[in-house]
Amino acid sequence: MRAKVKYAVIYRHREEYPVLAMCRFFAVSRSGYYGYVKRMNQPEKDAALAETIRKQQTKCFHTYGYRRMWQWLKGSKGIYHNPKTILRVMKKYGLLAEIRRRRRWQRMGEQLHKYENLLNRDFHAETPNCKWVTDISYIHTGQGVLYLSMIRDLYDNSIVAYKTGTEQSVNLVLDTIHLAIRREKKKVAAELQLHSDQGFQYTSQAYFNLTKSYGITPSMSRRGNPYDNAMAENFFSILKTECIYRHKPATFSEAKEMIDRYIHFYNHERIQSKTGVAPLTLRHSY
Repeated sequence: MRAKVKYAVIYRHREEYPVLAMCRFFAVSRSGYYGYVKRMNQPEKDAALAETIRKQQTKCFHTYGYRRMWQWLKGSKGIYHNPKTILRVMKKYGLLAEIRRRRRWQRMGEQLHKYENLLNRDFHAETPNCKWVTDISYIHTGQGVLYLSMIRDLYDNSIVAYKTGTEQSVNLVLDTIHLAIRREKKKVAAELQLHSDQGFQYTSQAYFNLTKSYGITPSMSRRGNPYDNAMAENFFSILKTECIYRHKPATFSEAKEMIDRYIHFYNHERIQSKTGVAPLTLRHSY
């Protein structure tokens, strides 16, 4: 048993037994015990740092690991510590990020149009709105499954547009594209690539017609190659791990509110490990 634990036991029973007798019983010194008592009334050296981290974890939905927290402290607060120090403090005060593994979903439907894999796992974009990735995923709620369609820009990893619906439909995808173009119509590159998997929504005639009308060049993952659309899958993993799995929405409306709140946080505030800034901060600096 460590001395600190023995001191805690003595302190807890100090009104019942003589302190000197308990110190002799536990083979510790009285001076060591009284030093322990004195330190109890003093804030620990890392308490202020822990409180700063705790506030940020609350703000970021307890999603920051120690590396991202280290970047945030350095960039936003001017607080410089070794990353291992941040890890130690987060462990000590129970401030580590809460995570959970993601689940995959099965695709369905008939193929009408198939496109070449133009993206070819090149997830780097020199400018905004020249390479987009898109996908649909599910959000489990107490009312059933809510489907989330989104478009992500590979330049800054921001979410350009997203839509939710209770049906995994072609219209959900079309509405997402309409919204993205409406928001970015003055900034879209002449040859915008939109990469997807081989889900039935993306092989449909309606998808073909819409992308053609907007001058969008479709790109499509190869069958059985989920890594071809890894950046879309990556965002859903982040969303579910950092938000959905931890709060388990009871209703569709609750899930929508959670998604709205999280995507706003993700775009505007969540620090990316590679860039050290939030997606839209990088976008606005372009």
